[in-house]
Amino acid sequence: MDRLDDMLAFIKVVDTRSFTAAADRLNLSKSVVSRRISELENRLGARLLNRTTRKLSLTEVGQAFYERCTRILADLEEAERAVTDLHAAPRGRLKVNAPLSFGLLHLAPAIAAFMERYPDIEIDIDLNDRYVDLIDEGYDVAVRIGRLRDSSLIARRLAPNRRVVCASPAYLERHGTPQVPEDLANHHCLLYTNVPLAEQWQFRVNGETRTVRVSGTLFANNGDILLSAAVAGRGIIVSPTFLAGPALAAGQLRCLLFDCMVTESAVYAVYPQNRHLSPKVRAFVDFLASRFGPEPYWDESIRRPEPG
Repeated sequence: MDRLDDMLAFIKVVDTRSFTAAADRLNLSKSVVSRRISELENRLGARLLNRTTRKLSLTEVGQAFYERCTRILADLEEAERAVTDLHAAPRGRLKVNAPLSFGLLHLAPAIAAFMERYPDIEIDIDLNDRYVDLIDEGYDVAVRIGRLRDSSLIARRLAPNRRVVCASPAYLERHGTPQVPEDLANHHCLLYTNVPLAEQWQFRVNGETRTVRVSGTLFANNGDILLSAAVAGRGIIVSPTFLAGPALAAGQLRCLLFDCMVTESAVYAVYPQNRHLSPKVRAFVDFLASRFGPEPYWDESIRRPEPG
């Protein structure tokens, strides 16, 4: 503790550029502060401060020591705050951003259950499919789906995001069932435009990635519209299982090209990179990870198609 007290006295002297002001900040006498700095220099065997009657300045060694001391004390404060927060109930307003379809289908019921468990947290949620800047727009956390862009944000994987090719039984009866990815070039496909290269679908065949160019007459930047069209027999869709799961379970859609399912990505919670993660954000992210992953409930409807 003597060493920490000496370091704190040294930092205050440097910050205030005065022994008198530092003593006032620390509620000590000037002589005590002066003695601590002298003892610190004697123990280190180096002069830390240049003293004149008019001003104080750091020596080269003192500058390096000052930088180390500030980091050490900051880490100590962070450690104490982290321990305190482990025992603190999460509270306050939590601003969340999430994609529209996933938010309505899965996040909405999750938030209701979360608020039941944490009644002292207020939720402010914004659902849209645009890419938001968490820091500039003041979000605490966002749910994102797909491959993440490089950024300074912290990301935690919540669940796999599997995508499937599917169509209604009525469509397949009229147009036939594709047996290999290349067959899709001869079918009506429903195209999601909120991704680059909407007309190029990728598959994994024998460990290799294949790209198939498809075409269709319906383009949309929302998966729900395309899913409704697929259920109505208007074409073949590539859909995330979190969206298509209920229709697959009800038999309204059939899973196609099961062994060539398009490459999966993931559902993530992302939040700004801070030295200290607030209890409300930690509680929310932990809750979603427990509810959704590692094998999400919406994938229970994915089954290998029966022969024929």
